[in-house]
Amino acid sequence: MTTDPVRAAFFDVDETLITCKSMLGFLGFHWGREGRSPARLTAARAALGHQLRSGVPREQVNRAFYRLLRGSRESDLEESGRLWFARENARGLFHPPVREALRQHHRAGDLTILLSGSFAACLAPIGQAVGADLLVCTTPEVTDGILTGDLTDGPMIGQAKAESAHRIMTAFALDPSDCHAYADDATDLPLLTSVGHPVIVGSDPTLTTRATRENWPRLPGPALNGLLAKAA
Repeated sequence: MTTDPVRAAFFDVDETLITCKSMLGFLGFHWGREGRSPARLTAARAALGHQLRSGVPREQVNRAFYRLLRGSRESDLEESGRLWFARENARGLFHPPVREALRQHHRAGDLTILLSGSFAACLAPIGQAVGADLLVCTTPEVTDGILTGDLTDGPMIGQAKAESAHRIMTAFALDPSDCHAYADDATDLPLLTSVGHPVIVGSDPTLTTRATRENWPRLPGPALNGLLAKAA
């Protein structure tokens, strides 16, 4: 940015800025490149989906996803991320109303930040495409260029997003009451309440109830095809 920003706009990514769950879509693409069997992918998706439907905390499901990448080479994941993004972008990856909101914040000179439980291999091309100023995401642990299946810190989900947003606003001396956040899931409520201008995307029941009570603005959610939308 050429001048110091006076506001920040924080954007959740999956099913907010983009129309799918990036981690699941990426996994199918990457394993396909590696020649993994379709049965293994189906089983992995089913296991993750079962955990979500059973009420397992999303932080735990997030960790379970990264264990699936144990032994993967970081450079291979980055290459898959670039190729996956190119394919999905051609299909219409971005959710138009949120993409346009991000453009408006850019034009206003706001600091734009992507916050996601996904990871840089598939998020970096997205951030570059939209010109995001910062990308804050989950970081897999890497040893000698290979993912261990663990994380360097906790998943960037729930309260972690709000804490990251607070650190960024403090670092740039921004007033939270002037800042914006866009998100679609109840776990994003800490992030949304950390700023003065929260915007909910889609129809999550918890967020819809809060938006109605607090008169928060809403944007429509992307058209989805079930829990694992566009996972392949």
